[in-house]
Amino acid sequence: MTHVLIIGAGPAGLTAGYELVNKGYSVTILEQDNVVGGISRTIKHKGYRFDIGGHRFFTKNKKIEKWWHKIMGDDFLIRPRLSRWYYNHKFFNYPIKPFEMLRVFGLVESSKIFSSYIKAKIFPIKPETSLADWSINSFGSHLAEPFFIDYNKKLWGENPSQLSKDFANQRVKGISFLSAVWQACKASLGIKDTKVKSLINEFKYPKHGPGMLWERVRDKIIEKGGIILTGHKALSIILRKGKIDGVLVKGRGIKQSMYFLPSHILSTMPLKELILSIESDTKVPKKVLASANCLKFRDFVTVALMINQKETIPDTWVYTHDQGVRAIRAQIFKNWSPFMVPKGMSCIGFEYTYNKDKDSPLSNEDWIEIAKEDLKRLGFAAPSKVIDAKVVKLINVYPVYSLDYKEKIKMIKDYIQKFGNTLQPIGRGGLHRYNNMDHSMMTAFLAVENITENKNFDQWEVNSDAEYHEEI
Repeated sequence: MTHVLIIGAGPAGLTAGYELVNKGYSVTILEQDNVVGGISRTIKHKGYRFDIGGHRFFTKNKKIEKWWHKIMGDDFLIRPRLSRWYYNHKFFNYPIKPFEMLRVFGLVESSKIFSSYIKAKIFPIKPETSLADWSINSFGSHLAEPFFIDYNKKLWGENPSQLSKDFANQRVKGISFLSAVWQACKASLGIKDTKVKSLINEFKYPKHGPGMLWERVRDKIIEKGGIILTGHKALSIILRKGKIDGVLVKGRGIKQSMYFLPSHILSTMPLKELILSIESDTKVPKKVLASANCLKFRDFVTVALMINQKETIPDTWVYTHDQGVRAIRAQIFKNWSPFMVPKGMSCIGFEYTYNKDKDSPLSNEDWIEIAKEDLKRLGFAAPSKVIDAKVVKLINVYPVYSLDYKEKIKMIKDYIQKFGNTLQPIGRGGLHRYNNMDHSMMTAFLAVENITENKNFDQWEVNSDAEYHEEI
């Protein structure tokens, strides 16, 4: 029986494992954490449940939607989407509603916003290469500075002039000053529009969070004879004479390493780590190693505050553009699903980004105090109402799109493709692509078909090949 080793039990790894065991393949999945689901896991803490970021179940891919429903059955909720931006001590809707700009910014500032937008349309930045260029050309400098440039400095820890505009093209395709206002006008008239994914009004969500789905997938893989080893890390991928010989694996708390001899490897580990883990008798080319070392990630912290208060705010999540708030976003988990929080209580997750190798380390107590300060500034609830808190830190969550990241990935991709479908990167970390959950799943479907049907799909093209991400 053909054996496939999958590195990582996030959405991509579990999707691939599920598909393969159902096609009769022998599957082993390695997960270095003790839980499955990757960043789509759901954390359980003393009767509360919360996510690592919010995960809307919305896709334009019918195969994935059918797959979700096959696993979840009737345990999907239809949830309304309400998300606002917080800036200059005020909340406002996104997309901004007609005349709301005047209320939030006043006549003088609104005039500056509009005039800077007109200027950007007449005299756009050319060539448009960076995230800062895209922001100014799409919204004008007066609106772009606080809402896109300053916010992305906080999110990435780098100036957006040093980041590729591909991030915007991938995450907010089709959004501009005029399109946002037009979408708001249609919404105010009761016209539904799902063309732009960022602006959908409702979405599906498992009643107990996304981890509910992935825990079920895990169980189904095991029922079919698949093996899932949590607490196990792939240390090295061994190459001999230009071919993959095996994978060296270490289990947490286990002295002796294991050696796997799979026919195929699917890897969701960060692309940089994959390349640096290769031990070859002919050595990995220096340019490939240099390219891998240039790839960067942003690390992530969620601080969930349990609050003795029935209601806080009606939003599902809030983007915090105000420079006085350290969090990049706040998730109100009760509004994602009432089943996530005990009756009469609330739970708010404050999200932060950092670089563990550069930033000064903070204790869990430090992070909790920062979240309480943000809670106070935002006015969701009084810090005295906080009865408990839980801090979750994850590394390598956001792949950074540096200006030259495409060249670096092409160098790595050309090298990996020499191994055909014996070694295939999939998922967000594996491809160094800022994928949503459904896109990560799609890369897994393609990789499985490459193995089972000897196809030659390119997983890196999921976001750009099919008109798939933001528009129907």
